[in-house]
Amino acid sequence: MKHGKKYNAGAKLIEAGKQYDPAEALELVVKTASAKFDETIEAHIKLGVDSRHADQQVRGAVVLPNGTGKKVRVLVFAKGDNVDKALAAGADYVGAEEYVAKIQNENWFDFDVVIATPDMMGVVGRIARILGPKGLMPNPKAGTVSPDVARAVNEVKAGKIEYRLDKTNIIHCPIGKASFGAEKLGENLNTLMSAIVKAKPVAAKGTYLKSVAIASTMGPGIRVNGARFM
Repeated sequence: MKHGKKYNAGAKLIEAGKQYDPAEALELVVKTASAKFDETIEAHIKLGVDSRHADQQVRGAVVLPNGTGKKVRVLVFAKGDNVDKALAAGADYVGAEEYVAKIQNENWFDFDVVIATPDMMGVVGRIARILGPKGLMPNPKAGTVSPDVARAVNEVKAGKIEYRLDKTNIIHCPIGKASFGAEKLGENLNTLMSAIVKAKPVAAKGTYLKSVAIASTMGPGIRVNGARFM
């Protein structure tokens, strides 16, 4: 695969096969983020679990202390007093059946996170097959099914992210923007890694953190010494 000049220049700064100390890796990832836009920095964590087994699932949510740097559009399924509470907290869209119809009939997805009160899950369930594959289905473990919609919306707007395994047992999560600088990115990464380590399933055997890498949107991956987080 061919890469551009900027990618190749960044790759030359990285020692092949080396596992960097987190602070050094973050300094490098900021340095290699040379695009004209503010690149997102992502963490990629491979775990020593088998996601095919229910007792080895790793999933949850955490509020990053410095946010993600992204404006998050929130859709809330609620009724009664919770409509006003969600709107007051900053939700972008709040409603019920009308948004189910909009998603079903118009293929509408102008939102990043879906939150629902428990009494609305029957309504949301009608579009579970649409939301599920996109990772948008509300889930109690992620805090997106909650009777306290105001708090749920506030947390998402403040930088709450969900982490979950993909089919290859890897978690992919944004930890901020290159403009944050290494220190703020480090605080976010430490918060995320602490949550993932605490979420280690009892059934997990052997090495839990198989590999940790960080990369900017357009830059090369940088391996991080996962032992620093255990």
